[in-house]
This record gives sequence, structure tokens and C-alpha cells, in this order.
Amino acid sequence: MKPEKEKWILLLILTLIWGSSFILIKKSLEHYNPFEVGALRVLIAGIMLFPYAISKLKLFPKKLLKWLILAAVTGNFIPMFLFPIAETKVSSSVAGIINSLLPIFVILIGLLIWKIETTKRQLIGVFISFSGTCILTFATGETGDFKFLPIFLLLIAVFCYAISMTTVKAKLQSVPAKILSAFVFSFILFLPSLIALFFAGFFTEFQFDRSHFEGLGFVSLLSVFGTGFAMMLNYRLMNISTPLFASTVTLLMPIVAVMWGILDGEKLSAFQLIGGLIILSGLIFLRTKKIKLIDTETN
Repeated sequence: MKPEKEKWILLLILTLIWGSSFILIKKSLEHYNPFEVGALRVLIAGIMLFPYAISKLKLFPKKLLKWLILAAVTGNFIPMFLFPIAETKVSSSVAGIINSLLPIFVILIGLLIWKIETTKRQLIGVFISFSGTCILTFATGETGDFKFLPIFLLLIAVFCYAISMTTVKAKLQSVPAKILSAFVFSFILFLPSLIALFFAGFFTEFQFDRSHFEGLGFVSLLSVFGTGFAMMLNYRLMNISTPLFASTVTLLMPIVAVMWGILDGEKLSAFQLIGGLIILSGLIFLRTKKIKLIDTETN
């Protein structure tokens, strides 16, 4: 499959998976506290990928270890806790719109740290899609009250995502996506997530009842698909495209959220439809030649 076609297919799949993650986080929070949700999400993904990680142990990129740790902590550990914590205080629509700021953070970090050049066309495309995201989100009527702390936590999470994405593109592009994901969850983050789960009280509070197993089911879905499998696809997407293009998945997520609402009995308003069309227009506008990456350091 040609990279140009593959990257759009990956973008669509990631949109469907990650667009459904907010409702899975909400369902998980009905059974566990935010720290348990975050730790379980990482731990389960690590267990799932462990056999594959062991089989590829000889390929572990020791020379790139510092970049691997940076990408893992900022992209797959810190945000996993910050989003559940924030969603105990704000609605999923607020979390969605803050998450949609990711392309802007990618542009800023890519330019300031990794010297990634960005074209005017890309900037305009991001602005168009982000405008559509705002319309779509606020059209739901569930934006919630503005609360500084949870908003600030969400901004930190998105900032961390941007650091991870640009790091992967600049320093870890030589590592295959599946191997990179396996090493991140099984080797780098397994022990920290296990420790976090212990201090969160999971092992002392867990009971063999319907509520806890139901919650474990929601977290497992979130972990297997929204974390382990999705990160493989995301790493692959960054290998064949740019960090900015890969980050546009956050602009499409609200569309999936609206669809979940329709399945739950909500009606699609004219403003929501307009917002979705504007988002798609921005993504079409984004289709331009690859940006140049000026790598000032090789190890």
C-alpha cells in the first residue's frame, strides 16, 4: 500500500479508536479512581505486548534509550493519569476540545526544539479544522463550567503528547512501530505503572464482584485498543507522515463522540453537521508536501 493512502487509513482507524476513548474513560471512572484507571491502562497494554517484546529483545535500541524513555513517559504515562483526573471535574466535550489543541503544540515544539519547518498551508489547515472542532464541541451543549485546574492538567497532557510525537519523529523513526510500542509498554512503563497501581489502592480495594469486573472490562477495552493497538498504529503513522499530520486525529475525535451521542439517543444538530464538515475541509487543505526535518543531533 502506498504511504499516501496508508496514512489516511491509519488516521481514520485512530479516529474511531481514540474518539471512543472518552466514553470508556468515563465508564471506567464509575468503578475505579483516576489513578487506577491510568495505571491499569498502561499495565494491561504492557502485559499484552510482553511476549512480543521478549521475542524482539535483541533489537532493543540501547543507544536511543533516553529518547525512548522521553517518548514513553510523555506520550504513554503522564497523560494516562491526567485525563482521568481532569474528567472527574469537566465534561468529555471540554476534554475533547482541549485535546484538539495538539496540532498547535506539535507545531510550536517541532519548530522550537526539533527545527521542524511548517508551511503556511498546514497552519491554515489546522486553524480551519480547529474552528470546526470548536463549533462541533460547543454545539453539544455540554461544555461544562470553566475550571482552571482540570483545564491546566489537560493542557499539560496535550503538551506531553506533542513532546512524545515530535521525539518519535525526530529520534525514533528507525525503530519499527510494533517493536517501539512493545518496548515502551512492556519494558519502560511496566514497573512504574505497577507501582502506581499499588499506591492507588487497587490491590487492597479490589473485590471479586460484578462492579469491579465490569470496570475491569471497560479499562481492558481502553487499554488493548485505545492504548496498545492504537499506539502501534500511531507510531506507524508518524513513520510515514509528519507529527503535524498524525496530530490531526485529535481534530476528528469529536465527530466520533457525536456519533456515540446519537447512538445514545441524542440528535445531530445543524451546527454539529457544519462543524464536522469544517473539520474535514481543514484536513483536506492539510494535504501538502512533507515538511522538512532538520536533525541537529544524531544520538
